Amino acid sequence: MPQHMTDPALADDSDAHRRRRLLGIGAMALGFFLFSIVDTTAKFLTDTFHPLQIVWMRQLGLLAGVLVMMAAQGMTLLRTKAPGLQITRGVLAAASATLFIYAVAYVPLADAVAITFVAPFMVTVLGALLLKEQVGLRRWTAVTIGFLGALIIIRPGMGVLHPAAGLLVLAALFFALRQIASRVLGSADPTRTTVAYTAITASAVLTVPMLFVWQTPGNWQAFALIALLAILAGVAETMIIRALELAEAVVLAPIHYTLLIWGTTWGWLVFGQLPDIWTWIGAAIIIVSGLYTLHRERQAKRR
Repeated sequence: MPQHMTDPALADDSDAHRRRRLLGIGAMALGFFLFSIVDTTAKFLTDTFHPLQIVWMRQLGLLAGVLVMMAAQGMTLLRTKAPGLQITRGVLAAASATLFIYAVAYVPLADAVAITFVAPFMVTVLGALLLKEQVGLRRWTAVTIGFLGALIIIRPGMGVLHPAAGLLVLAALFFALRQIASRVLGSADPTRTTVAYTAITASAVLTVPMLFVWQTPGNWQAFALIALLAILAGVAETMIIRALELAEAVVLAPIHYTLLIWGTTWGWLVFGQLPDIWTWIGAAIIIVSGLYTLHRERQAKRR
């Protein structure tokens, strides 16, 4: 029998890797569950506050976490080999979040989440165009089918969804560009540095326009919801970062689709909204196409 089949040290290492992967999957699932609560709270708050103020308040939790890290590690946290790209990523993060909150004020939560699932397909397209990544015919086919799934949900020209649904597609594009920037920065800076720049840049970019729409919370319930929004957003982001440190991104990516389950659940419980059959069909097409795209990317990386 080969040595590696019986070596206890290698077996322990394999078990440790499996445990890390399971912990990563758990952290990612928890992170997206918390993000679903953040999105639900944000939608609820749009009845009272301007979307810009909500996005700014959403950033406070992540910014607080970054400031704690800076207090522990000092300014070394901000040492970067690509300051321009780091700032650009922060601006894209702010723009994507702002467009999503603007749109979710008018679009049912589950529909909004389903539409943003086109982001992975956009990452594939942008990776081919900007990073010259090789994309085969099968992946291009999956990308095309995924976009058709999004069109089934939106049904442009039929007046099914509010025109704000177009903002969700734009939000997905900005998110995809942010992911492309992350791929480049992954080989240049530590993850914590990227998170720090994103939190600081996004907060700075949002602060000035937010001042023109600021509305002071009028009661303790509003303060409590704002605190919940900020704290859970910070914890959720931390869970996602930790998950990516524990397990491979291709293993964790499918968990993103649990957002549709939570979005549908909260949309029904809090707002009394349920997706129609065409939204479910479109979402199913997007998810199946997305999972196939991830499968092909994993095979390409192995090769």
